[in-house]
Amino acid sequence: MQTTADAKRIFLVDDHPLLRRGLGQLLETEPDLELAGEAGSGEQAMALLPGSGADLVLLDLNMRGMGGVRTLEAIRASGMKLRVVVLTVSNAAEDVHAALQAGADGYLLKDMEPEALVAELRRAAGGELVISPELASVLAQALTRPNHSAADELLAELTSRESEILRHIAKGQSNKMIARDLGLMEGTVKVHVKSILKKLRMHSRVEAAVWAVQHGFGK
Repeated sequence: MQTTADAKRIFLVDDHPLLRRGLGQLLETEPDLELAGEAGSGEQAMALLPGSGADLVLLDLNMRGMGGVRTLEAIRASGMKLRVVVLTVSNAAEDVHAALQAGADGYLLKDMEPEALVAELRRAAGGELVISPELASVLAQALTRPNHSAADELLAELTSRESEILRHIAKGQSNKMIARDLGLMEGTVKVHVKSILKKLRMHSRVEAAVWAVQHGFGK
């Protein structure tokens, strides 16, 4: 199927060739999604990604050699402006937390229906945070803070503007979307988000989003 001019380019990183082929064939059926390339290891991904023109990386968590978390950390350290979504069989709390701390933009399970996966990829490529619904309890366990008084202390450190932006983060909005809604420059939003993560003692906006929803910021 011919892709549209503004199709999002997706790079696959998984050490199972059959899975990569299946995902590639799935992308071929969608005019607004395009295969940017593929790699069978984290090492190969880091070599190919810079020239791939990818918008989003779909990353397996458990791979031989350089695993998914290490690959994600390497992508973030490289400065490449890519959205990265983990696609894995693991629903273990420690794996979810590790991926979020490393800067994942989403965490999806491999047993989801193809149509649902495509829908989540569109959302992720558009700047939204994507998490498999069945991971809600796992996320709650992984991201639980000691008590509400501790949460109140953290929230008290935020300025009114930062609290406002945190509400938008809780809705899964990207910096670009937040800037549009609040009439701010995208760079200004980025500075605020960095400050929010520092004050909340968190490593990624996904972690902050889930925590914020737990404390009523998504309403």
